[in-house]
Formats: sequence, structure tokens, C-alpha cells
Amino acid sequence: MTTSEFIKKALDEDIGDGDHTSLATITANKHGKAKLIVKDNGIIAGITLAREIFKEVDPELAIELNCNDGDPVRTGAIAFSVSGKIRSILMAERLVLNCMQRMSGIASNTQKYVDAVSGYDVKIMDTRKTTPLLRAFEKEAVRIGGGYNHRFGLFDMILIKDNHIDACGGILPALKAARDYKMNQHRDLPIEVETRNLEDVSTALSSEIPDRIMFDNFSVAETKEAVKLVSSKVQTESSGGITLDNIREYASTGVNCISVGALTHSVKSMDLSLKIF
Repeated sequence: MTTSEFIKKALDEDIGDGDHTSLATITANKHGKAKLIVKDNGIIAGITLAREIFKEVDPELAIELNCNDGDPVRTGAIAFSVSGKIRSILMAERLVLNCMQRMSGIASNTQKYVDAVSGYDVKIMDTRKTTPLLRAFEKEAVRIGGGYNHRFGLFDMILIKDNHIDACGGILPALKAARDYKMNQHRDLPIEVETRNLEDVSTALSSEIPDRIMFDNFSVAETKEAVKLVSSKVQTESSGGITLDNIREYASTGVNCISVGALTHSVKSMDLSLKIF
């Protein structure tokens, strides 16, 4: 789904056959100005999308920016102002706020994880634990917050997880099947495999197939051993049970990437409001 398609569908969901409150109370040519007020501290995100939403509702609406995506903001800041027909501003209001609040919450949350591993050469990555049809915007928010995107969906990487391994009969059969699939389908897809213990790591390495090995729910001590075992032969990733409280310990192991579902699935939205003035 393109950004334009998303905006049109979202506006249709909200407006239906008309914003009858505004139609009833505000004259068609009434002009005014509104400001987006920040009510939390954090990282602002979604301004680029907000501009597209206003443009879709009414191309004549004028936006004056005071900050850009990725800027740190504090309570009381005015992110931008928008001027034009008040009916148009109010039709766009809720979609703008819903998107920006969610994206800003994700960006702010991501920055906390990124800051927690400062000084270590490790990438903080998201997962597919996102809101259906909002994945592109949520993953963009992760990038705005300083994180990195893991695979976007099921189509851009072969990620062999525990269910695939169990259904296929083991790590080696699964890896060999993935390699053969790539060759037969002429697909240039990276292969990653999930491991559950050090024996799994050794088995995956022996195949010389995966581009990345994931250490799933390993302790910090186990992760250190696994990183040592891999010895930079392939990329490494830690996942599962990682929080703000322990992520720095995992970063200290030398693992290349740490994926955290909580970047997107356990987020408090930033409090924002749009006020006519």
C-alpha cells in the first residue's frame, strides 16, 4: 500500500459521507490557523506524513514547520502550524494526530534503546510485531529514532525459525532446503536461522549456508560463547527477553544486531494536540 492509498483509506474511514459537525457549525470559507502542541518529551516523528495528509485533504493548506522528523522535543513545543480553511484542518486533525502520536512514541522508545547501547558497535533492530497496514510508518519511526529495520515482511528474507526447523526435521535440512530454494527460484534472499542453544549454533555454522545466525533467548553468558564460536564468520543477532535493563549487557558481548519487538508492540504514544488559534 502506498502512502497515498493509506491516507485515502484512512480519511474515508474517518470522514465517511462528511464531517457533519464542521459542516453544521463552520462556514465553508472560514479560514484560520492551528498549531500542533507537544505534551510529552521525546522524539517527534510523522511530520512528513502529516504534510501529505494535509495536502490530500486540501492542497491549499499551508504548513509552517518549527521542527523536523527526528528532532528532540519537550512539553510545550509547537511542532508546526497549519493555516487555511478550518473545515479542512479539522477533517485532517485526527488522522494527523493518530499517526504522529504513534510514530513519535515509537521513535522516542527506539532512541532509549539506542542510547542504552551507546559506545558499542551494535544495531538495534525492529521486528514484524507491528500494526497491520501501518508497518511502513512504524518501521520509518524506528529509523527516525536511530534504529534499524529487520526484514519488512515474509518476502524479503528467508528467516528460518523454530517452527520451520521443527516442521522440516532439523536445522541442517531446513538450511539446505532454503539454499536449494534460492537456487531454484533465482532469488537473491539473505538466509538467517534461529538457534536455541550452542549446539544449534555449531550445526548452523557447519553448513556454511546462513548469512546471519540468531541467538534466541540466550543468556548474556551464552551469547558471549556463541559470538566467540561464530568468530565473525557470519552476522549475529540476539533476540528474545531483551529489555532496557539488560540490553547493554547483551551489546557488550560483541553481537552485531539486537532485535527488540518492544520497539513497536509495547509503546506509549506521545501526547499531542492540534489547537485552533
